Amino acid sequence: MIGTGDLGRLGPGDLLAALGELGCARAAQAYAALGFPVVPMHATRPGGGCSCLDPACPDPGKHPRLRGWQRLAATDPAVVGQWWRRWSAANLALMTGRRFDVLDLDGEQGVEAVRAFLSIAPTEHPGPVARTGGGGWHLLYAPTGQGNRVGLLPGVDWRGRNGLIVAPPSQHTSGHRYRWVRPLTATLPQVPAGLRRMLAPPAAARTTLSPAPTAAGHSSGYGRAALARERAAVAVAPPGRRNATLNRAAFNLGQLVAGGVLDSNEVQAVLLAAALGAGNPEAKARATIKSGLRGGAAKPRRRRDGAA
Repeated sequence: MIGTGDLGRLGPGDLLAALGELGCARAAQAYAALGFPVVPMHATRPGGGCSCLDPACPDPGKHPRLRGWQRLAATDPAVVGQWWRRWSAANLALMTGRRFDVLDLDGEQGVEAVRAFLSIAPTEHPGPVARTGGGGWHLLYAPTGQGNRVGLLPGVDWRGRNGLIVAPPSQHTSGHRYRWVRPLTATLPQVPAGLRRMLAPPAAARTTLSPAPTAAGHSSGYGRAALARERAAVAVAPPGRRNATLNRAAFNLGQLVAGGVLDSNEVQAVLLAAALGAGNPEAKARATIKSGLRGGAAKPRRRRDGAA
């Protein structure tokens, strides 16, 4: 068994190998010694609930104990050791965006989305893979400089700059522990080109990705939910169905644009980014989007209650 005092005398390979046998306190120091910024997290309680003692806590054992954790995340084993002497049962998290980014898969929906988009199962990822306590997966990549994206694909989030993931051997509220399926390594794979395009769409698309007021001045909640749903469908469309899926998405959203629920420029930018990420040729994708929007505009659609 490796003791806390041994950490400073071990090389990177020994530390990486040791992560499978350490508890959270010692693992946190090992991660820090390797240069991975560590954040102490609340813990799940034996009888259920969270150590924050909020009976309505939505994320038991999955939120930081530190306010301003983005600034305080530590790579100093001594600092990390002080935290776990104070909170001996704490789970641990690693800050993303510095040493690695993460494709965060939520259950089978996330697995199927990644299988369709990247043509791999989680265990076929060429880099480190962690199994979450809740049955999800963390696939690690070299940092991209991109920020966090919730709903990148159905059941898939991206954890990048200033993001956070709960790390092994933390314990989930289910009682299961997070664990490495493919071990953490110092060298990480680069993000595949299609995924990179989705994370960083072309400059022309990026300028219109921020929420914009609609022509009718409606709240954009309903419209943005529809936009996210259609973007996800385009992103995971299989070969042979990509153009038809894109056309249908543009038609559906074109109805909302004509109804004053969405902004046309934003719809075009989001659909184009998703289409390029899925491998659609740019010229054909642009033509399909314009055609679909025109078709949808002929049949405007609003929410039945008049709200957006």
